[in-house]
Amino acid sequence: MKKKWEYCNVNDAEVKEIMTKYNVSKLVATVISNKNLTSSVDVFLNPTRNDFYDPFLMPDMEIAVDRIIKAIESKEKVIIYGDYDVDGITSITVLKSFLKDRGLDVGSYIPNRLDEGYGLNKNAIENIVKQGYTLMITVDCGISCIDEIEYANSLGIETIVTDHHEPAETLPKALAVVDAKRKDNKYPYNQLAGVGVCFKVAQAISKKYNLDEKEYLKYLDLVCVGTISDIVPLVDENRVISKLGLKLVAVTKNIGLRALIDSIGAKNVDSSLISFGIAPRINACGRLGYEQEALKLFFTENIVEAQEIARKLNKYNAERQQKEVKIYNESIEMIENGEKNNSCIILGHKDWHHGVIGIVSSKVTEMYYKPSILIGFEDGEGKGSGRSIHGFDLHEALGKCQDHIERFGGHSMAIGISVKESEFEAFKKDVEQYVKNAHIEDLVPIIKIDKEINDNDIKIETVNELKMLEPFGEANKMPIFIYKNLKIDSIRALSEGKHIKLTLRDKNIVIDAIGFNMGNLADDYLLGDRIDVVGSLEINKFNGRESVQINLKDIRKSY
Repeated sequence: MKKKWEYCNVNDAEVKEIMTKYNVSKLVATVISNKNLTSSVDVFLNPTRNDFYDPFLMPDMEIAVDRIIKAIESKEKVIIYGDYDVDGITSITVLKSFLKDRGLDVGSYIPNRLDEGYGLNKNAIENIVKQGYTLMITVDCGISCIDEIEYANSLGIETIVTDHHEPAETLPKALAVVDAKRKDNKYPYNQLAGVGVCFKVAQAISKKYNLDEKEYLKYLDLVCVGTISDIVPLVDENRVISKLGLKLVAVTKNIGLRALIDSIGAKNVDSSLISFGIAPRINACGRLGYEQEALKLFFTENIVEAQEIARKLNKYNAERQQKEVKIYNESIEMIENGEKNNSCIILGHKDWHHGVIGIVSSKVTEMYYKPSILIGFEDGEGKGSGRSIHGFDLHEALGKCQDHIERFGGHSMAIGISVKESEFEAFKKDVEQYVKNAHIEDLVPIIKIDKEINDNDIKIETVNELKMLEPFGEANKMPIFIYKNLKIDSIRALSEGKHIKLTLRDKNIVIDAIGFNMGNLADDYLLGDRIDVVGSLEINKFNGRESVQINLKDIRKSY
């Protein structure tokens, strides 16, 4: 697929200033300048515990903290209601652990994804009331549960909402709604993950009690895991959380987290370990209906139990991967046999596991660069997920095509949906027509290029210096460079044609390059061809030897 290469507008004067002030290379200074971080470069490069904002600037924080302190002092029966993903699991762990240290042993509840879905539900609230709880604190959910919180009020249980999702025009009638995305928000940053909001609650309670900072800072390892896993922007306060938190993850005292890291066999503790190692394993629990296992992992104080749960999580993840591969292969077959030319890809199939199809939808959208919606049917009911491309609002599209939809939610880039099997074809026709009229064929993937590099930049020390910009993630992407007029010395496909491996020559140096999921390009180029490549720089370790490697994002013939 043709991709658009777009160069960042480099501010040379700014680059020179950054080089001088922070004693960094021109390459690193250019990347920093391109990220528009100049007003907070100090915080970006060297964040400290003093860079956290005042938690009481958050809406309703004072009300929430006073009510929780009242519950602590009266030994009230309190329950935390969370979500089944990594953000939700870590949110419950952090707040429950912090309150336990304050002498309040609170309960917790996570809805089963397969039976209950996301957020509060009335049956769960009824059971919570029957167990004698008088205060419910939601974490990573609750902002959209207007009817459910009204129902909780009618049953005599008070609710504090802590969330980070977008609120509707009307807020739930909870005792307090702590969400920096509220329209009346005065908090300086509104992109925290759910666990980040819980961290701010713990910070605020600590301030009220005049506790030592370590009483809430000690949970930064779990706050970091939840933050990076939830794919929130890793800038501003999230940058502080993730940068400081990764240092704690490396030496974590949480027995379960340590056991999980050890079971993965990770060599480096970085954002990649969390995104591609820890997060999938914890999320696999929720996706397959074993959400309590992930919670147990973080609370256990027994190393043998922790190791056993870690083994289970690896098993669940493998099971999730098997289901994912099966659904992916079936999807590709359906697409190539008739759906490929449609403006968007909408697929339905019996027995597709709706806890997994969101991952497959992401892969389908990435592969074909079209919005996709995948739905699994069971007993006439369909549940599914959809993913979109930049420039097309899928949530808005479904809002215009509601005639055949039971329920849907989400945001512009990702949605969850319920459609009856009998309505599927009509639903599909409506959405396809809407997308066709939107002319999304004009949208192409854009690769943002930070800077052109040459043979002087292909050095181990250059790549090591770029590591000061980690952790990479949303809004702080790994820097992408262009290297022009390289000669192909060798080219071959790997992994049954899935990936591509090249050796490239510039003057007297030879550079390794690898392109994941780019194996289809192996037949488009010949030995001796001159090419321009865009990609990131990384260190390849093989047989005890280190060398610089380009991780390719795209290649073109030089002109």
